[in-house]
Amino acid sequence: MSQDPIAALTADAKDFENLVADLDAASWQLPTPAPGWSVTSQVGHLAFIFKIAKLSAARPEAFKAMTASLAGGFDNAVNAALQDYIHDAPDVLLRRWREERDTSIAALAAVPPDSFVPWLVNPLPPAVLACAGMMELFAHGQDIADAIGVTRTHTDRIQWLCGFAVRVRDFGYEAHRITPPSEEFHFELTGPSGAVWKFGPEDAEQRIKGSAVDFCLLATRRRHRDDLDVSAEGALAEGWLDIAQAYRGPAGAGRRPGQFN
Repeated sequence: MSQDPIAALTADAKDFENLVADLDAASWQLPTPAPGWSVTSQVGHLAFIFKIAKLSAARPEAFKAMTASLAGGFDNAVNAALQDYIHDAPDVLLRRWREERDTSIAALAAVPPDSFVPWLVNPLPPAVLACAGMMELFAHGQDIADAIGVTRTHTDRIQWLCGFAVRVRDFGYEAHRITPPSEEFHFELTGPSGAVWKFGPEDAEQRIKGSAVDFCLLATRRRHRDDLDVSAEGALAEGWLDIAQAYRGPAGAGRRPGQFN
């Protein structure tokens, strides 16, 4: 890959800004495919996520204290935090998003690559937290793109997100209270440039193959598996396509087959 994950996150965040920067006021209120979430909600959510990522990287003890004090769990805290953003005018919210984005990325870049920062369950290297940020931008950016009716163009930076989704393969099992299999999977994904990226043992019997962009749409649950160029070999891999997710917590309703055709 030509960029490190911090640089890739920076570029993805700029692409996300370009998606919303020129929207009119009415477009900020459009509903997105996430039930109850408008375009404003999506941007406010990302501003909050980047805000706490900055806290984790720059003030880890304060981050630990914050997460320890959460009442009702992190998902409830995320929903409550939206109230601090969704009443802002678009220009104000966009300015807040830019500030949280820039200071968060700067804080992550300042952390030594071989160290760890606290996160919601386990400490993470800053590079992995940057990949989690790319996952958030990809997922919520897709919701906004669907709401405003645009098709996004992706680059081979998405390889970082693919690697992250592979790394957190077991999140889908955990969300459905299924014991993850010990058997490893092999993933073979084709990037926007045509490059082929492979993860996992070459001789694995459980195999996932397809478009890297579609794989990320699957893992963020922004498209139904029936609408994607992603296939499986092996019963475990086939079952995983139904529950794949690259984030912790409830899976959510996902998307219906043919919803965006």
